[in-house]
Amino acid sequence: MRISYNWLKQFIKLDWKSEETAALLTDLGLEVEGVDKFESLKGGLEGVVVGHVLTCVQHPNADRLRVTTVDLGDGIPVQIVCGAPNVAVGQKVPVATIGTTLYDKDGNGFQIKKGKIRGEDSHGMICAEDELGIGESHDGIMILKDDLKPGTPASTVFNIVTDEVFEIGLTPNRADAMSHLGVARDLRAGLTQKNVQTELITPSVSNFRVDKRTLKIDIKVEDNKMVPRYCGVTISGITVKPSPDWLQNRLKSIGLTPKNNVVDVTNYVLHELGQPLHAFDAAKIKGLKVLVKNAVEGTKFTTLDDVERTLSSEDIVICDENGPMAIAGVMGGKKSGVSDGTSVIFLESAYFNPVSIRKTAKRHGISSDASFRFERGIDPTITQYALKRAALLIQETAGGEITCDLEDIYPKKIEDHSVFLSFDNVTRVIGQELPKETIKKILVSLEIKISTMSEKGLGLVIPSYRVDVEREIDVIEEILRVYGYNNITFTQKFNASIANSSRTEDYKLQNVVAGQLTALGFNEMMANSLTTPEYIKLSENLKEEFNVLMLNPLSNDLSAMRQSLLFSALEAVSFNINRRRADLKLFEFGKTYHKMPSGYDENKHLTLTVTGNRQAESWAHQQKNADFFMFKGYVTTILSRLGFNKVQTQPLTNDVFAEGIALAIGNEIIVEFGTIKKTILKHFDIKQEVLFADFNWNAIAKLVAGKIKYTEISKFPEVRRDLALLVDNGVTFESIFDVARQTEKALLKDISLFDVYEGKNLPEGKKSYAVSFTLQDSSKTLTDEQIDKIMNKIRQNLETQTGAQLR
Repeated sequence: MRISYNWLKQFIKLDWKSEETAALLTDLGLEVEGVDKFESLKGGLEGVVVGHVLTCVQHPNADRLRVTTVDLGDGIPVQIVCGAPNVAVGQKVPVATIGTTLYDKDGNGFQIKKGKIRGEDSHGMICAEDELGIGESHDGIMILKDDLKPGTPASTVFNIVTDEVFEIGLTPNRADAMSHLGVARDLRAGLTQKNVQTELITPSVSNFRVDKRTLKIDIKVEDNKMVPRYCGVTISGITVKPSPDWLQNRLKSIGLTPKNNVVDVTNYVLHELGQPLHAFDAAKIKGLKVLVKNAVEGTKFTTLDDVERTLSSEDIVICDENGPMAIAGVMGGKKSGVSDGTSVIFLESAYFNPVSIRKTAKRHGISSDASFRFERGIDPTITQYALKRAALLIQETAGGEITCDLEDIYPKKIEDHSVFLSFDNVTRVIGQELPKETIKKILVSLEIKISTMSEKGLGLVIPSYRVDVEREIDVIEEILRVYGYNNITFTQKFNASIANSSRTEDYKLQNVVAGQLTALGFNEMMANSLTTPEYIKLSENLKEEFNVLMLNPLSNDLSAMRQSLLFSALEAVSFNINRRRADLKLFEFGKTYHKMPSGYDENKHLTLTVTGNRQAESWAHQQKNADFFMFKGYVTTILSRLGFNKVQTQPLTNDVFAEGIALAIGNEIIVEFGTIKKTILKHFDIKQEVLFADFNWNAIAKLVAGKIKYTEISKFPEVRRDLALLVDNGVTFESIFDVARQTEKALLKDISLFDVYEGKNLPEGKKSYAVSFTLQDSSKTLTDEQIDKIMNKIRQNLETQTGAQLR
């Protein structure tokens, strides 16, 4: 936000240097990021002075040149060669002295230097209008008034305006400071704290009066919750033309381009008082009626930027009998705007619901100066005052008469709100006891009224324009920023508290696992929790009704909270592969979000993603792709580090995996991992195999934090048997798991898939599974005969029910 220092001084009389004022504003929380110099004419005519032509003779070597001597006010006349036909003795003329830089109409500068023209010395240049940049004429030099004193700076003769402009990095909560008046209010509070007494001067509107009652526009507001206050007035007999220089310079100084006197006034009041206004061509208002209502869904409307937009039923619009004339608080319409031929205007000033304006602005992708203020909350008490201020300025710059009574539709006044401030809480939060009189002084300087006083605290009434001050802590923040953070003292003693924390705290577990993964060559990634809702179509396990959608999304691609961390990981893989980084080991701690019938559900996960070669390219070893067996090792190593050495293998239920397994403790699945389906990889334009593991971190943290349970180590050994099975591509590990479990329930303790192979030396349509079976009897040692009997039965059932064959 840009704030003109000259403009600011109209509200508060101050002779401080801009650096001092910038420092105070920054201390008050209005951080000044820079101070720029503004000049109404580039260069400010610095070095150009009034000269008095003392002599003028023909140049001895050129018919069209004259040799002059000019008094520049320092008592030492200088010789200047001039080519203008109208130069003559006795004239007062503008002279660019040696070292002066002048600028052409394109902004290109050229410096005046001492030189010789056809053999005669020339110590400067007598200038024409276009050479100074103040006009287009080049017929001859400018002739100034005779009463001007030689040596007078030309900047004062031509009223060149110079200014200093503060670039303020305004935080979103400070809606009250989005104007010169708002900044002046804060500045006065800061000056008061420094014992500099000054008055806040606001423009007078006492001259506002109705000249004639000849043009009344009927106003109707349908929804007073969306439009709590709406004011309007008509002005007839205006002349639309360029604004006067003072108004143009004010707007230019803060980076705005002047349009015409009517539009410029509305922009001026917007940046002066913080109240957006809009002027309609009253002659284009059909039926002389203004209706403020919600738009009809699907209505087409062309805004001032010449873009046709489709309106929503949630948009508030300003209508006449023919339809919308403006999107309320956001942008006016092309057909109803002020043009060069406008002679009668309807001027509106309103307070619109901030949430409604923000939704509309986001929906249509519009960010105007008006919507920027409305959506953050403006001052509802100055709606009428700003309208009067603008009407008077329009009369001053465009002529015309007020031709109706100012109509103010304000059925339910927006009241100031109350807060109780405890002195003890002020001391506790600030860490230093402030004198009660100092607190009162600061509050009064901020226009916060003190309604009651006691030994314990103050009853306060917060002005409605301070939308960010709602609680006691907000008031304490206001006191502290005005008192000055730099004025809070610190003791030499350093105090620190040591808090007892469990070894199973979540962050500690994360650090343990992250350290281990880093040692294994993994890199941590962090992805946005916002994603596209379209990803749920890639898995039947993800349901559209479970999506947590944003009310005001930044874009369609960031409109839903993620239900899975897989797609964020695949985005990262695709991004890296496209930049020639195809060998990746990534891990992420993150959350998933679901809108369940019972309420919102938020779960924490740890994911591992591996793709490409196992190791970086090197002469010392042969390149080999990461495979399922290696990946399983990473997963079991993590579980082992957390103390989970005994886990059961279960078939997968997640359809994003082509092959994989789940590991469980009891009935709780703690991790699912495997290779991602090629159809999903194709969606991300990934052509290489990707291995992915999804740890249920909530379950893991709960199990780690639970009481340690143990059983006596069995006296009898467990036995492991492995089968290398050749199966059809359509056979899953889940089917093998189920067959084996049904075959032997008592003695079969674990079934694990430890390798999957597809490729050379296998019949077409076949793949190889390497499956381990762990057998144990807690009461006796198993014999070879028992083991062989069980394994033969499992093998036979697998052959019968799944078509599996031993390799």
